[in-house]
Amino acid sequence: MKRVAFAVCVVVLLFAVAISAQTSAQPTSESVEQELIKLENQWVDAVVKLDFTFLDRVLADDYTWTGADGNVVTKAQLVASLKSGEGGKVTSAVIDEMKVRVYGDAAVVLGRSTEKVQYKGEVTSGQVQWTDTWVKRAGRWQCVAEHISLIAQK
Repeated sequence: MKRVAFAVCVVVLLFAVAISAQTSAQPTSESVEQELIKLENQWVDAVVKLDFTFLDRVLADDYTWTGADGNVVTKAQLVASLKSGEGGKVTSAVIDEMKVRVYGDAAVVLGRSTEKVQYKGEVTSGQVQWTDTWVKRAGRWQCVAEHISLIAQK
């Protein structure tokens, strides 16, 4: 009887250790939030600096951008527009506010940015509200969709 009780205790202990190890190996929601905040800030810098290597890595191949006017653009179209300067050049962008919601291997980041854009010799500035949808694929986060709304100036 003592052997059976001892065996049961060992099995329970092994299960507890295995569950504990599995739980600690998974990133916490807080660490995922920090990782996505860092990626969002790096993304803003990459747009200003025209860092296409970073953009290629962080934007999923099936990425879709929806503008304030309802215009829908693919990753390839967005990158081509940035390279050509046809849509203007973002000269500065600062993220004013961000909220991250994590859903396992998916997350939604809501944010507000203040941006300056140079287009055909004119510089305009304003604020935008945006929603980015992220998915973790092959161990890394990629943005699959973004929607932007202009904030009316008061």
